[in-house]
Amino acid sequence: MTETLTRDSPVRFLKGVGPARAARLLRLGVQTIEDLLYLFPRRYENRGVAAPLASLQAGSFSSAVANVLAIERKPTRKRNLSLVTALLSDGSSLAQAVWFNRKGLEKVLLPGSKASFFGKVDRRGGFLQFTNPEFEIIAEEDGPPGQMTIVPVYPGTEGIYQKWLRRLVSETIGSFPEDLTDPLPAFISEAKGLTPLKTAISQMHFPTGREEWARARKRLAFEELFLLQVALAIRKQGYMEDTEGKPLTWKGPLMERFLSEVLPFSMTASQERVLGELARDSSGNVPMNRLLQGDVGSGKTVVALIFLLAAVDSGFQGAIMAPTEILARQHHRRLTDWLSALGVTVHLLVGSLSISRREKILEEIASGEPCIVVGTHALIQKTVRFGSLAAVVVDEQHRFGVLQRGALAGKGDHPHVLVMTATPIPRTLTLSVFGDLAFSVIDELPPGRISTVTRHLNDPDDPRLMKFIARETARGGRVYWVCPVIEESEKLPLMPVIRRHEILAERFPGEKVGILHGQIPPEEREATMEAFASGDISILVSTTVVEVGLDVREATVMVVEDAHRFGLSQLHQLRGRVGRGSSAGSCFLVGRPGTDEGRARIQAMCSSSDGFRIAEKDLILRGPGEICGVRQHGITDFRVADLVKDRRLLEEAREDAFSLVRSDPSLSGFPDLRREVFRRLGAKLRLAGTA
Repeated sequence: MTETLTRDSPVRFLKGVGPARAARLLRLGVQTIEDLLYLFPRRYENRGVAAPLASLQAGSFSSAVANVLAIERKPTRKRNLSLVTALLSDGSSLAQAVWFNRKGLEKVLLPGSKASFFGKVDRRGGFLQFTNPEFEIIAEEDGPPGQMTIVPVYPGTEGIYQKWLRRLVSETIGSFPEDLTDPLPAFISEAKGLTPLKTAISQMHFPTGREEWARARKRLAFEELFLLQVALAIRKQGYMEDTEGKPLTWKGPLMERFLSEVLPFSMTASQERVLGELARDSSGNVPMNRLLQGDVGSGKTVVALIFLLAAVDSGFQGAIMAPTEILARQHHRRLTDWLSALGVTVHLLVGSLSISRREKILEEIASGEPCIVVGTHALIQKTVRFGSLAAVVVDEQHRFGVLQRGALAGKGDHPHVLVMTATPIPRTLTLSVFGDLAFSVIDELPPGRISTVTRHLNDPDDPRLMKFIARETARGGRVYWVCPVIEESEKLPLMPVIRRHEILAERFPGEKVGILHGQIPPEEREATMEAFASGDISILVSTTVVEVGLDVREATVMVVEDAHRFGLSQLHQLRGRVGRGSSAGSCFLVGRPGTDEGRARIQAMCSSSDGFRIAEKDLILRGPGEICGVRQHGITDFRVADLVKDRRLLEEAREDAFSLVRSDPSLSGFPDLRREVFRRLGAKLRLAGTA
């Protein structure tokens, strides 16, 4: 490799690559030399010692050394598909080797040549047969074959052969100096006994043993986790040093009247504890940035309301952003009901408002008059200007990206920010995605809340289910029936909302059956939800638009059709829509899961009502990318680290990272670390700005 090539150089400049192969490597995510170094094998094959052909077993992956007796290429019935067949012998038996569409193979593997072969062995027409085996020509002067015992197998793509890719990776690793620039501070690597970077990369590709591979993996996983935690620590340090917020009072007249005269219930000890944490953080000049978690129905909304009321009591404005207009309107109704007696103005800002109404609200918000504003994405439009925004709540945070949350906070002069989750998030994800925030957890439900019973049924038309629904509606209960799609699809054999609505309307002619999905205009959706809440509609067939935060106290039954198509956290959130009043709730998960993962999800839901346990199970089953909108962050796209397997390593990395940033906030003593953190994560985490 020439001196001009670095880890950031395009891979096409490596010897033997060129533009054509570089285009194929790009399909594997390999654009630079560093991408190639970190394209780790998806598995390894232990090829061991070559065995005689006579001893090979059909169905096994085996190694053998044999002579090529004959080789020929034949066309097949399929257009542009040819078959290369070689007849092999090692003196103990005969075997065939076949390859599909391997151009020029018969010019390399000549009759009379000797080679080592590895691949899957089957029996075809009385012959043992290798299918698409890898091979290595053995020259007479070579002696025994020099095949690796543990062979890496990389992700595949058309036009890139494993043998060529292994050679390219090996040559690339060998061309770099032993003291490959390492972003980890030397004192941390030495204290933890971590493998040097180049050795770790080499062992991940070509391990000399299980222990060596495990040490290499630990080193690279720790590096990824440590760099992320350093980035989060820098961002958290930036909040504290570069910004000045508006101190809030928590003992003003509005707060005292609300707690003593308006609030219709007593808060739990857990809610009281969280309110104390919010009061402590927002009473000073440093803006609060806090994540609030709690299970479904634990009372997060009232905590958020009191936080916003503290802003109004202090002479400022507060805002809460919800992901859907239905939820925003529900928040607006609740806040208005509770705060109207105190004379607190609560505005609703959503996309469906008339132009005149919207302009009037925008004018009042811009004046700086103390108030609370409830809205959707409409809150972050350029035309919205707050005169004195001091408190921001982002509800159901997983529905918003980092930039959207930051846009709302940017409407004020460093407001205090409270981010709320729909359902609990596993601790490892919390530390990774929200590691720059302080954490609060409401870990108990209000007294008297009865757990919803969850059952699994195979058939949506099960007579037992129909009788149960009839009994619940007769006593004034409400029923949600959720389907995964709106309309029928040839690709997905799933029950659509529209068809299920027709079926249930015929099955229950004495009940009003409503329908709700995203293609219905906002005004109709709102009218449907009001009719369901009032009892005019007793059965509501819907998509997951009802998933987030809706609160209908009389709803007692949740039916989720094709339930195995939903994630665990989503199922738990849907289940949380029922049993919110004085009557117990029932949840029916309907469908025939065809995979082990689908069955595991159903089993987890039926065996537990604990949102924290379910979140951990969801992480194991689906990985971090699909949970809580994590994929949109991109910061958990680890090459090596695993948030399920590496929990303890994450805790260590966080402790070391935050300690280092506290002692050297600018990382002036660690330029390689600083450079790598900003190169990998600067844009994703917006290290120069706020969340």
